[in-house]
Amino acid sequence: MKLTFTTMTNNIQKNLEGVQKIIESTSQKFQRNLLDVNLVAVSKKQPIERIHEMLKCGHRLYGENRVQEAQERWVDLRPQYPDLKLHLIGPLQTNKVKDAVALFDVIETLDRPKLVKALSREMQNQNKDLPCFVQVNIGAEEQKSGVLPEDLDDFLQLCREEQLNVIGLMCIPPLGEPPAMHFALMQKLAQRYDLKELSMGMSNDYDRAIPLGATYVRVGTALFGQRS
Repeated sequence: MKLTFTTMTNNIQKNLEGVQKIIESTSQKFQRNLLDVNLVAVSKKQPIERIHEMLKCGHRLYGENRVQEAQERWVDLRPQYPDLKLHLIGPLQTNKVKDAVALFDVIETLDRPKLVKALSREMQNQNKDLPCFVQVNIGAEEQKSGVLPEDLDDFLQLCREEQLNVIGLMCIPPLGEPPAMHFALMQKLAQRYDLKELSMGMSNDYDRAIPLGATYVRVGTALFGQRS
């Protein structure tokens, strides 16, 4: 099934209902428990008015790429929505680790040993135990962050030694390649390492990620329209 969506719309509620309907129908078709598939609304670079509309619709799970942008947007909003959950889904620099641990509920982009150690220290300092995903460079692309599949053994061992709470894997498949083959490999890796969560699938391919075990799909444009 080819996903279609309105790229410029102010009807956030209609977009949300449309995406939820696709998640529901795909889950049913492939015998997935709907409660196991979580929708992360990717709010990066979106006008605050659109985010307010999404919040009014009752959606409470959001993904942000940059720590500073997320701080500017969510620090004041969080007290109004105690059930809000924020995922960091973009690269994390070590000099932003303190702020990230303070603001986010989940870190999806563990990608290098230096970050693992910095996060471990900061979580101890803040007395937190945030769930984390390891970002896998599933296409072995030089320009992308992430751990190569063949390096996962050693990387996950380091995470265990540093006492990080790794619950799953995350990926962004290469552009121009069929995403399903990469999602299938991610599913095998998660099973191999006994990890229950998989963050994969975006606006154009989340329907192909769900049959292959995605538990978090990261959807932006299909919900909010094109970014500014």
